[in-house]
Amino acid sequence: MNYSKSALSTIPEAKKSPFFGNTSAFVRNPLGFLEKMQKDFRGAGLVRLNLVNRDFILVLNPEDAKHVLQENNRNYHKSEAYKVLAIFLGNGLLTSEGDFWRRQRKLTQPAFYKQRLALMVAMMNDEVTSLVHRWEQHEKTEPLNMSEEMLNLTLKIVTQALFSTDVKHRLGGISESLNEIMHFADNTLKSFIRLPLYFPTPRNLRFKQAVKKVESVIYSIIEGRREELKHNPEVRYDDLLDMLIHTQDEETGETMTDRQLRDEVTTIFMAGHETTANALSWAFYLLTKNEDVLHKLREEVKTVLGEEGMPTFETVRELKYTLQVVQEVMRLYPPAWVMGRRALGADQLSGHAIGPNTYLLLPIYLLHRDPLHWQKPHEFYPDHFLPENTKNRPTYAYIPFGGGPRMCVGNNFALMEMQIVLALLVRKFDFSLVERKDAVADPLVTLRPKKALKMNVKALSRLEVS
Repeated sequence: MNYSKSALSTIPEAKKSPFFGNTSAFVRNPLGFLEKMQKDFRGAGLVRLNLVNRDFILVLNPEDAKHVLQENNRNYHKSEAYKVLAIFLGNGLLTSEGDFWRRQRKLTQPAFYKQRLALMVAMMNDEVTSLVHRWEQHEKTEPLNMSEEMLNLTLKIVTQALFSTDVKHRLGGISESLNEIMHFADNTLKSFIRLPLYFPTPRNLRFKQAVKKVESVIYSIIEGRREELKHNPEVRYDDLLDMLIHTQDEETGETMTDRQLRDEVTTIFMAGHETTANALSWAFYLLTKNEDVLHKLREEVKTVLGEEGMPTFETVRELKYTLQVVQEVMRLYPPAWVMGRRALGADQLSGHAIGPNTYLLLPIYLLHRDPLHWQKPHEFYPDHFLPENTKNRPTYAYIPFGGGPRMCVGNNFALMEMQIVLALLVRKFDFSLVERKDAVADPLVTLRPKKALKMNVKALSRLEVS
């Protein structure tokens, strides 16, 4: 018998159908299925599932998640699901492995150091201020699609962070292309049958056209920057592309090739706006449902920034309750709601043997809602992140950016961005949902609202006058 199979036999197994295993139940309602697994098997720590004719181990406690992601991380590579993302992202930080990943991480890390982040605050302020001005001109009676608004805003911010110079003339239609790529990834991950890209299906053709569009934009920007450096080697920009172009491997002195730049820029481009936009959309949704939190948040912003003051790198740190709100949003609705890993060699989790080539699922969504570690697991309760409430909580009970060496390199950038966006918008506007029904999460590549979050956005000054 295969070692992996015999090792798995000691792990409790979820009830399954003889033909489809647990696939039908999982596909029909992924989050509901996972919550049932947590309720039924939390005491065991692990549960064995069969999805698309493959055995998976669902990891249900933060200690095992820490072991996989941190303590023995070199024994675990990303699962095959990431190969779908690699079709577009290439060999960037999200999808690469081993020594190549370690080298790229080392080269990319300085782009997100504190001194670099400090340079980004004014740019973020400018982009949010432009949105404020646009919303102030907005007709009262016309609701806004908050998901779309946040996608557009975060796309502008990540574009400025990456390229700094005005590249808007090159970005026409790129948001539609990015959306097409995400739909392709979502559909491919859910499909039982995956036709190779060379099959000229409408979906494949749309995907390839979208990739070609995005690649041409990114490569043209890289080529333009390279050409400029040829004529003026001393020219520098305060953006991430400049940092990535000039960073050198300490041992070899090598810099990134155009292909490596393309992969890293594309990864930052995608991860730097899609996930943040989702989190911000959920934030405004939750604030409309929790007026006490919104009031407290607004009061902190006015105390720290005043009526018109703009955030600085230093004052962002003083927005402590704002950070708690952001953290709580990402607890309830982590953009990356599940991670997959494959064991390279034998190991042990929760006292059970894990064989080579065992596939693991780490459900961030469940860890974030485990009643053993959260006072109000299903409620929006920013006080979960008060210092006194975090000191005894396992670190890996909360991993919205992953954990261990592969924790998202842009986590501090994203947190700062969300604090600034929330602070500047709640100070100026009030929000109400058009539909009173509770929003439903759609667990695709990222955890998005299933339907557009339509909101009425009104300037506070107008409310006070009326």
